[in-house]
Amino acid sequence: MAVINPHINFNGNAEEAFTFYKSVFGGEFTKIIRFKDIASAEYPVPENEANKLMHIALAIGKNVLIGNDVPEFMGKVNENENRSKISVSAESREEADKLFHGLSAGGNIEVPLEDNNGSSYFGMFRDKYGIEWIVEFDPKA
Repeated sequence: MAVINPHINFNGNAEEAFTFYKSVFGGEFTKIIRFKDIASAEYPVPENEANKLMHIALAIGKNVLIGNDVPEFMGKVNENENRSKISVSAESREEADKLFHGLSAGGNIEVPLEDNNGSSYFGMFRDKYGIEWIVEFDPKA
């Protein structure tokens, strides 16, 4: 079965966001590349962009959450746009509670985590970095 690994763009705070995600999910960073690491005569990197992340990857079980900072010359990411949501299927109600409350800290809850018509335990929110998440536990899955 294929594995889906979401990739998220940030406006210079990817490292802060991924440190936060690691504090909630656990796991380890499998790769961190800063723009200065790829700088060359052919690809000069402005000093204000040197420490920003060109690539960061956080292993979460069999999945990988990937992100980067968008260089300023490419324009800002609209953090309030309607992006696709990242959906997390928890293995238990307790895990769903932990992930929902951890990731939504400082964000805006759109749908509180609660039983959804008896079929699943479900909630939706936008985290403090503007990323939209769905957390669900389906006891029948």
